[in-house]
Amino acid sequence: MMEQGSQPGLFPPEHMAELAIQARNRQTDEPLPVDLKKLREQQRTIVGIHEVYGKVYKELGFDKVFSNPKRKPAAVKNLFHIVMGRIANPISKMATVMDLSENFGIELSLPSVYRMMEQLDDKVASKIQQLAYRAACGIFKQGINVLFYDCTTLYFESFIEDDLKENGYSKDMKFNQPQVLLALLVTEHGLPIGYEVFPGSQYEGHTLVKALNKIEEDYKVNDVVFVADSAMLSEDNLQLLENMDKRYIVGARLRNMSKKDQDKVLDKNDYRILSKPGDEHEYSMKEIAVNERRLIVNYNKKNAKKDAHDREKSIERLLAKLKKKGTKPTDLISNFGYKKFLQLKGEATVEVNYEKIEREKQWDGLHGIITNHPGLTPEQVTQQYHGLWQVEQCFRVSKHDLKIRPIFHWTPQKIKAHIAICFMALVCARYLYYRIRTQYTSLSEQRIRQLLLSVQISILKHQQSKTFYGIPSPIRQDVKKIYQIIGLKISDVPFRIN
Repeated sequence: MMEQGSQPGLFPPEHMAELAIQARNRQTDEPLPVDLKKLREQQRTIVGIHEVYGKVYKELGFDKVFSNPKRKPAAVKNLFHIVMGRIANPISKMATVMDLSENFGIELSLPSVYRMMEQLDDKVASKIQQLAYRAACGIFKQGINVLFYDCTTLYFESFIEDDLKENGYSKDMKFNQPQVLLALLVTEHGLPIGYEVFPGSQYEGHTLVKALNKIEEDYKVNDVVFVADSAMLSEDNLQLLENMDKRYIVGARLRNMSKKDQDKVLDKNDYRILSKPGDEHEYSMKEIAVNERRLIVNYNKKNAKKDAHDREKSIERLLAKLKKKGTKPTDLISNFGYKKFLQLKGEATVEVNYEKIEREKQWDGLHGIITNHPGLTPEQVTQQYHGLWQVEQCFRVSKHDLKIRPIFHWTPQKIKAHIAICFMALVCARYLYYRIRTQYTSLSEQRIRQLLLSVQISILKHQQSKTFYGIPSPIRQDVKKIYQIIGLKISDVPFRIN
């Protein structure tokens, strides 16, 4: 086994890591006459993240988001390494600086990172999104015809509000902590092209105007189908879309419709069955004209069983609570911070309304979609709407793989800079995922990261000649394919570092 020496190298660690990557890319077949007993390991460096995601980063043009990048080498360098660090191990900026030093051979100054974030203003954030959109247009030569839109909330490890950090409805159930609202635009292939940050108390249905203006003004896209879930459904929003001559596919709230339209939805006699008779996954649909719009209603037998099961479990839990001795009506109220202010006066009894349960059963397995698109079949409308999982996948990657929240920054500028960095990491991750899926096989973003973290180089120094050598880690088949797809060579042959 090669012993690890304690002598310092001739170069700082980050220079040695860069030299190792460069040397591996230009290695030759010349023999390496080395006495192994005189070798000492200087450092072990992860290179896969920077080699592969670094190539994607530059292909997207992210290395040029700052104006006059040659005059801002420190900001350009810090942004690149912080984005790579976010992909590799999403932690705080301070911890990222330490992780880059310990595992990647990259030395950054934390104050310099914070100065870079101060330069990540709205103008730079806009350029980042323009580059993401331009890259998507480059992939899909036929143009972008469908855009998915959704919002989520991002909470802070803080309890202090300001003009941006505000308490509001939290999708993370963090109602006592300030948050911001993040809106995301994603192509039908799951590639993010834009985002907006709103104050935490903003109702997501009211974010639509800004999203439509971005599509029309920033991206110059006019002929696009706008797809969103039922949270965006309001008469004002539908009127807005129609006034702007936009095609839309939006989730419908069937129970909020008029009694006349509800009766049409619940009339099962004219549903068109799209599955084989007796199939447990029975699927049928019908189209109804509602206020000069098209309502596509789908019935799914499998979903109906799930709705019934979920309701029965909820009722079982409710009955168990009611049977429990000493249960008060206030005990049945979910606690979102206000339960402690309730006071029970007089005699009150609580019982299950079985009539309402029977009415609820009618809606099991039913889902509605509203559209004004005249050229799509009901099946195509449903297929486009189901594509909303693409934006949900982006949120999953952002929240879990890239850990965009909780946010530890306090000032609006640094909050927006943090979100811009996470968006860049998300774009890199989704583009690489898309290319691997379309050219090889489906590997999750997490699996891709794990594979690239395994691509390492041990840097050794000969004690007499002071020559440095690189010993690559073993290369897995998936790693070889990833490098091939991205247009890079990879070898496990040891090499001299000049």
